[in-house]
Amino acid sequence: MTPIGRNTPAQPEVVICECFARDGLQHETAILPAAHKAELVDAFAGAGFRRVEATSYSNPAVVPQFADASEVLRLLPRRPGVFYKATCANVRAVERALVDADTGFGANEISVLVSASESHSLKNLKRSRDAQWQNIAEMVEQAGPAFRIIGTVSVAFGCPFEGRVEEAEVIRAVESFVMRGVQWITLGDTTGMATPASVASLTARIMQRFPEVTLIAHFHDTRGTAMANCVAAYEAGVRYFDASFGGVGGHPAKVRYGGGYTGNVCTEDLVNLFETMGIATGIDLAQLLELAARCEAALGRPLNGRVTRSGLNPLLGARAQPRALPGSLDTHHGGRNG
Repeated sequence: MTPIGRNTPAQPEVVICECFARDGLQHETAILPAAHKAELVDAFAGAGFRRVEATSYSNPAVVPQFADASEVLRLLPRRPGVFYKATCANVRAVERALVDADTGFGANEISVLVSASESHSLKNLKRSRDAQWQNIAEMVEQAGPAFRIIGTVSVAFGCPFEGRVEEAEVIRAVESFVMRGVQWITLGDTTGMATPASVASLTARIMQRFPEVTLIAHFHDTRGTAMANCVAAYEAGVRYFDASFGGVGGHPAKVRYGGGYTGNVCTEDLVNLFETMGIATGIDLAQLLELAARCEAALGRPLNGRVTRSGLNPLLGARAQPRALPGSLDTHHGGRNG
């Protein structure tokens, strides 16, 4: 851990993926212009986020927010060492991603999604789990080596329709991804049902059985547990996390479940917590609250960030002043923790 108060560049100990422009905006009914989205994504990367969700190749009829996916990527400047992620729901989406990549402005990371429960798969993906695994196999084959592929397991800690999800179901999903050559895997707490105990138990079992896998923690704050779950994941060995400025995001606006509120763990609060614990995030703290304010302005309302209102923890001191950005864990795949 980096000592509190130190004002020198530090190699990040955790990598936070900023999800505002994708997982955040999919929950919004107001459509942001493509240029505005690209500006925000570039600002996130400029502040030190080495993974940024840029867009989704979703069906515009289902998620109209991302009808401009290719336009956003075309407008987006690229920074060395940054992974720009696009979500892909089917083979057609991967084909679109490949076209943009061949044109020279596509994403360099894509995510593919399965559910740990049958009911959620049918509700969210309109497919059975068996059909979705066939879909995943075709998507991975189509993508080839063009992207770093992130396999996401939704409702990994509990399903809003079926309740408890057995750890064995999630472990089988991880194994299925690994068999298809996918070794970056996100555990999604889709409606905020995880607890620190369940996080510690599941991540320990996965890491023991699949040491080659890099786990990514994706917690929603539906019940106010996301920050505690992030700390539990860190203590269990996870070093990659998803978060969204203002805690926005969740299921697509036209697909409601989980009580309608499924916001992500809040980026500015999570960065503040990690940095105050002495865990280097690589994020420029002097830009953090400015970015939070820009996200609030983009949506035209106050969001859920606590430190946006209170300010960063005073114990951070000089570390909240402008400083040079460190390097990245993401320049290579160095095993389970990057």
